[in-house]
Amino acid sequence: MELLQVADAVAREKNIDRDIVLVAMEEAIQKAGRSKYGYDHDIRAIIDRRSGQIELKRYREVVETIEDEAKQLTLKEAQRIKPDAQVGEFLIDSLPPLDFGRIAAQTAKQVIVQKVRDAERERQFTEFKDRVGEMINGIVKRSEYGNTTIDLGRAEALLRRDESLPRENLKVGDRVRAYIYDVRQEVRGPQIFVSRARPEFMAKLFTQEVPEIYDGVIEIKAVARDPGSRAKIAVWSRDNGIDPVGACVGMRGSRVQAVVGELQGEKIDIVPWSEDFATFVVNALAPAEVAKVVLDEEKHRLDVVVPEEQLSLAIGRRGQNVRLASQLTGWDIDILTEAEESARRAEEFKKRSSLFMEALDVDDVIAHLLVAEGFINIEEISETPIPELATIEGFDEDVAGELQARANAWLEKLRVELETKRRELGIQDDLMTFDGLKAEHILKLAEQGVKNLDDLADLAGDELVEILGEEVINIRDANALIMKAREHWFTEEDATEEKAASNG
Repeated sequence: MELLQVADAVAREKNIDRDIVLVAMEEAIQKAGRSKYGYDHDIRAIIDRRSGQIELKRYREVVETIEDEAKQLTLKEAQRIKPDAQVGEFLIDSLPPLDFGRIAAQTAKQVIVQKVRDAERERQFTEFKDRVGEMINGIVKRSEYGNTTIDLGRAEALLRRDESLPRENLKVGDRVRAYIYDVRQEVRGPQIFVSRARPEFMAKLFTQEVPEIYDGVIEIKAVARDPGSRAKIAVWSRDNGIDPVGACVGMRGSRVQAVVGELQGEKIDIVPWSEDFATFVVNALAPAEVAKVVLDEEKHRLDVVVPEEQLSLAIGRRGQNVRLASQLTGWDIDILTEAEESARRAEEFKKRSSLFMEALDVDDVIAHLLVAEGFINIEEISETPIPELATIEGFDEDVAGELQARANAWLEKLRVELETKRRELGIQDDLMTFDGLKAEHILKLAEQGVKNLDDLADLAGDELVEILGEEVINIRDANALIMKAREHWFTEEDATEEKAASNG
C-alpha cells in the first residue's frame, strides 16, 4: 500500500493521472529487473492497482524456429513445461521480488522522474495549446541573456528578448502580464511563448481596462506599435451614442494611463476608425493635418498631401508617425507637400501625354484631353467602347473610332515586337502566361536572365523590386508575386506525394 500512497502523492503534486505514475513505476521496476536477470530477457512488472503488490514476470514466446533464445522457446520445450502449449502463446514465469540495490534504486528513480516530467509536459501542452491569444499573469522565475522565464503556477512561459519591451528590466519575483502568441512541441518538451511587444498585447490591455471593449460595444479595428516608444490604436463604436475614443481615454485619462503604465510609458494615439478609408487615413496620421489623400488601389499605395509646415509632424521622428499609420491602415503611405504633389502630377501628365502623342500620332491637345479624362495607358483606349470615347469634349464617333484603330495598331505592333524579342531572349510560355506581369515587365526580367516561372520563383522580393523599379512594384507586392510564382512547386510536391502514397 505504501507504493500506492507514493503514487497518489506524486499525482496530486504534479496534477497528473495516478495511473501514469504507476506505469512509470512499473517501467522502473522492469528496468531494474532486466539489469539483474539480463537485458536480453522480456521481463515485465505489474503493480496491483488495489493492493500495491508488485509482481515480476518473465515472458517467453512459443515459436517453431528460435531467433532469440532469451525471449523464445520451441514448441517441444514449451510442452515439457505446459503440455497444451501452442505456437504463438507466451509462457509466463514468476520471478522472486527484487531487493533494490543502490544503483537499481537510482535507475528506477530516474525513470520515474523522467516519465512524470514527460506526463507533466504533455498536460501543460494540452492545457495551453487552446489558449493562444489569451493574456496571462505570472512571476519572473529567472532571466538569462535577456530571455525571461515566467512561472504561471502550473507551467512556465518564455518571454524572449525580442518579444520584451526595450529597456524593460524585469527582476526575479516581479509580477508580469504577457500575451500568449504560440504553444508548440519542441525537442525539450512543449514551450509556451509569450510577448509584451506585439500589438495584440496592447489590444488585450485595453480590453481589460475598457468595459465597453470587453462587452463588445466598442471594437478594436487595428493596432500598430513601436514597442516602448509609441503606438496607434483604431477603435469603432457599435453604439452611436458612445464615443469610442473618449471611452478608451477614460475619466481624466485614467484608462489609457493604466495601459501606458503597463507599457513603460509608451505614448498611445487613439484614433477613430471610419468606413470611409480616406477619413481613416487622415485620422491615422493625427496629430498632423492632411490636405488630400490619393489612393492607388492597384499598387496598394496612398499619396497623402500635407501643407509644408505639417510635413515633419506627419512623418514623425525617424519616420515613426507615417510608419505606424501605414501599419494601422495596411497600405504604403507616401507623404508629399502640396508643391511636391503638384510637381509629381505635372510630371505624370507630361509622361502620359508624350505616350499618347507618340503611340496614337496625335497632337498635344488630343493627348491632354485623354489624360484629363483619366486614361493611363493605350490598353484602356483600346478597350473603351467607341460611344463612350465619343462623349469626350471635342470628340465624335469618327474621331473615337480612328483613335481606337490607332491604339489597336500600336498594341499589335508591340505584340509582334514582344514575340520577336521573346524568341531572341528565350522567354518560356509559363512566364508569358503568368498572371500579374505586363509584357514590358517580362522583357525587363528576361534581359536580367529571368526567362521562366522557376527563375521568377527563385528571386527574392528586393531583387524583383530592383529589376522592375519601385515605381512599378513595392516590396510587399513583390513578395506576394514571388509566392504566387512558387505555388506550382507545392502543387507538384503534393502530386508526387499522392502518387508515392498510391503506389505504396
